Amino acid sequence: MKTTTLVLLVILGFIVVLGGCVGCGAVNLKNSAVTMDQNVQSKWGAVEADYQRRSDLIPNLVNTVKGEANFEQTTLQNVIQARASATQIKVDASNLTPEKLQQFQAAQGQLSQALGRLLAVSENYPTLRSNDAFRGLRDELAGTENRIKFSRNEFNDAVQGYNTKILTFPNNIYAGWFGYKAKGYFQADEGASKAPQVKF
Repeated sequence: MKTTTLVLLVILGFIVVLGGCVGCGAVNLKNSAVTMDQNVQSKWGAVEADYQRRSDLIPNLVNTVKGEANFEQTTLQNVIQARASATQIKVDASNLTPEKLQQFQAAQGQLSQALGRLLAVSENYPTLRSNDAFRGLRDELAGTENRIKFSRNEFNDAVQGYNTKILTFPNNIYAGWFGYKAKGYFQADEGASKAPQVKF
């Protein structure tokens, strides 16, 4: 064999092997990314279910509080409006962009603040605090907030695994071919880094 033929065969063999490696890498990424994306979507479903549970508790809480004479109507209205705004924000599990997740989190944060004010104001009404229905709803709400925190952490863990997979080299090249993009995280709520002031 001539030297040029041998060199061409070696180059051709190298191209075939390299092409096979690229193909295997792309297939491996595709399979892994699909699995991880489904996991993120499943965790998102849990987040939505927990927020829906909280949203479902609010009308009962508001109705219980309405029974208290002279309760601050603006506080109740703020809770009702914040709930309406929060339930209008829908995020498609297959398109969890950072911007959409931020909108969702902002609306839910406003509802959390309104609920916090409602519960703080309720401390001024001894008959309301002693009401069994109110206490039960308040406890359910506290339990739901814990579930929301847990499901948000689980979601963030799933997103971190997914984002790490598709953003590392050489997966980032293949991910672009298949249309995989980084997903958003839940962030700490605005002002969460400031320590609360305790006054006596």
